[in-house]
Amino acid sequence: MSIQSKQLVRSALFVPGSRPERFAKALSSGADVVIVDFEDAVEEDLKALAREHLAAFLNQNPEASVVVRVNSADHPMHKDDIAFCAHHSGIAAVILPKAETAAQVLKAADCKKPIWPLIESAAGVANIKEIASTWAVQRLTFGALDLALDLGVRASSSAAYRVFDQVRYELLVNSALHSLEKPLDTVFPNIADTDGLTRFAQDARDLGFCGMLAIHPSQVDVINSVFTPSQSEIEWAQRIVEAASGAPGAFRLDGKMIDAPVIAEAKRVVSLFVA
Repeated sequence: MSIQSKQLVRSALFVPGSRPERFAKALSSGADVVIVDFEDAVEEDLKALAREHLAAFLNQNPEASVVVRVNSADHPMHKDDIAFCAHHSGIAAVILPKAETAAQVLKAADCKKPIWPLIESAAGVANIKEIASTWAVQRLTFGALDLALDLGVRASSSAAYRVFDQVRYELLVNSALHSLEKPLDTVFPNIADTDGLTRFAQDARDLGFCGMLAIHPSQVDVINSVFTPSQSEIEWAQRIVEAASGAPGAFRLDGKMIDAPVIAEAKRVVSLFVA
């Protein structure tokens, strides 16, 4: 199974699997990816029904493509969730919550879909390298709120953010080391704080994340805007790619030194943002 993708993923919007009336709205929100959640957003007695809701929606909308957050590896519904994902072509990838071991990832890979491990515990952080090296993994992300709970830190404090930045570092390094797609940053929980979301997304972008998880459609436009290069940046990338096609090795362009890493980034921008 090939797990590589050039899909643009700036915003990944969660929608509860128990709320089928929201599926179409989420898909029309502008989010690059819609994540139908079978886990935390769904009450225990509605989890089986959530699968039925998504099955009906995908059957009625064969052009639709979603990612599914299944229940965790130790949950009674996990095996059925994985079998469900294997059965539906409209499911593009699987988010494995509370991912802690490579063995869990490999078991989830029975669905024959790319796996996005969601790091949410001390054990998951300790095993990021092992998880990232697993063949089925496409990209990494993390859940700050669950991680804070597991570590006993106050999630909204500046102290907690110092911890989270160390997790981000591990995600970035191991994504690069194992040639994964760029990671997604965690959610920004204050839906009403647009300015805070903008600053949060800018930090994630500048750190090297490709995008972030979203919990409300109102966050999507802000996130997409932050993670989209400006028109001048796109044009500059196009000029670099064009110049590189006829230039050996490093070269100067408008007085700036252009070498292999700059060319590679320019090609990435052009491939994602130029039609």
